Amino acid sequence: MTDCYQPVERKLQLTRQCLEVLAELRIPAGLITKNHMITRDIDVLQRLNEHQAVIVILSVTTLNPELSRRMEPQTSVPARRLAAIEAMAKAGIPVGVMLAPIIPGLTDHEIPSILSATASAGAQFAGYVPVRLPLAVAPLFENWLERHYPDRKDKVLNRIRSLRGGKLNDSNFHTRMRGGGIFADQIENIFRLARRKADLDKPSKSLNTSAFRRPGGQITLFS
Repeated sequence: MTDCYQPVERKLQLTRQCLEVLAELRIPAGLITKNHMITRDIDVLQRLNEHQAVIVILSVTTLNPELSRRMEPQTSVPARRLAAIEAMAKAGIPVGVMLAPIIPGLTDHEIPSILSATASAGAQFAGYVPVRLPLAVAPLFENWLERHYPDRKDKVLNRIRSLRGGKLNDSNFHTRMRGGGIFADQIENIFRLARRKADLDKPSKSLNTSAFRRPGGQITLFS
């Protein structure tokens, strides 16, 4: 579940405790977050990486700090996310970027600049997901657009509908993560071209499961 670095993590350190267990048992893990706080746990991530058992992904929605503040107010600003990518890369931890959500008519024009900036910071691979508006999320998003970008509201919502077969959301397993139609194709083509230009079109590294070890002292069933 994301995001595993909620503000309360600073106090409770639940994610760090989970990582400690994973590192002890060498259980592979992939983490995706919008929060620079992940750099706090670089030492544990490095222990996992000794066994090729971790990848980290920073989710970057926009490079515009004002848009970021309005859309994701409790997450790290874009510059801090780039700094987290850089810190992971310098620590030798496999790190990538996820452009999510891409909002047509609002953030899709930033695809090339985001990929270029994250590649410069040290990202090694990239992916994307167009905005999804399941259930109660749709009216919340519509209200947010009305408050912050009333001049773009109709354009954005109509673009989303064009991705989702005329609706604001599509739960179909085969299309929900990419969408369909002309604007979905346009986003995919722009992304692929920009990803190749930024040299981010390499696949993410496979995680190693062979180093797993059982907890010490555990009694076996058939000893």
